[in-house]
Amino acid sequence: MKYFSKFFLMLAMFVASTGFALAQDKAVYHIDHAEAQATKGLRNVRNHLDVAPDTKIVVVTHANGVDFLMEGAKDKANPNVDYSSLVSALKARGVKFEVCEITLKNRNLNKNQFILDAEFTPSGVARIGQLQSREKFAYIKP
Repeated sequence: MKYFSKFFLMLAMFVASTGFALAQDKAVYHIDHAEAQATKGLRNVRNHLDVAPDTKIVVVTHANGVDFLMEGAKDKANPNVDYSSLVSALKARGVKFEVCEITLKNRNLNKNQFILDAEFTPSGVARIGQLQSREKFAYIKP
């Protein structure tokens, strides 16, 4: 019995020292058309976290998908929905929101046009690929 408990102690130390841990759920939400996807996508992210609060979620936007992260953006179908408050609430729960810098260049947009909760990535499409292949994120497109 003494060796059995010593084995588990050594195993626990090995696991702690190597950074090995139980896999955390991770998901990348891909938004490339804010008008069609933003409200639904934000609702999906909220629901996702409601049932799996430890999930690491990154929302990557490009093309027209960046629009909901701009200052003053509202849902065209429901103008009472202010995207910045929804994004801030999700950011407080650990969600990252990333904007494609290629889109900024192609659309002549500036980083200062976006809400403070937005972060930037050199390429939205490349970022989605990296999250999927390197970091094993599940891909979700609302």
